[in-house]
Amino acid sequence: MCGRYVRAQEKVELASLFNAGADAVVPGPSWNIKPTQTIAVVREGSEGRQVEPARWSLIPAWAKSPKLKFSTFNARSEDAASKATWRAGVKSKRCLIPAEGYYEWIAGESGKEPQYIHPAAGEGLAFAGLYSWWRGSEEEPWLLTATILTMASVPELAKVHDRNPVALPETWWDDWLARDLEGDQAFVDAAIAAARPVLADCAWYAVAPLREDGPELTIPAEV
Repeated sequence: MCGRYVRAQEKVELASLFNAGADAVVPGPSWNIKPTQTIAVVREGSEGRQVEPARWSLIPAWAKSPKLKFSTFNARSEDAASKATWRAGVKSKRCLIPAEGYYEWIAGESGKEPQYIHPAAGEGLAFAGLYSWWRGSEEEPWLLTATILTMASVPELAKVHDRNPVALPETWWDDWLARDLEGDQAFVDAAIAAARPVLADCAWYAVAPLREDGPELTIPAEV
């Protein structure tokens, strides 16, 4: 799974990296991003590819309230195309969620200890996401919401957690974002396969307990 992550790049840097517009206001960098917070996503819209703000925890268009009986910040990729919550996203509402790395927790002598997982070469990650537009009534503005797809862990990261976010290589970005490419489970399965080498090249180390926000959160913990 992926319940906390890091995005250290500014909006203009993301726009350059993903060849996208950046007209919308999005939150600045954060080293402690949590579910339901507003995040930066990259998606193809009516005005082309854009970096946009979205609520991290997808609200299906059919939901009557943002308070659901289940969490939606992660979506299990293996059967996403058959689930009502994710089906529309798989078909044509896919996005990328930029990150530098993410956190998972493992059991230690003093309880659960956070681990920072990141590309060993220092490059960023692009998580495969799904999005949905939602509003509670016709009087309310539309809210863009998103989720991060997860997959079974690659062997290299299995000691940290049994699930990983689906981190797509750059060669997959255009197809994942293409609105005219109708997605199905086979398409998602191919994305999972493409993500495995990206995740296999990741490294991790222990960090101090996550408090507040700032780049110091990714400094290796003192042994």
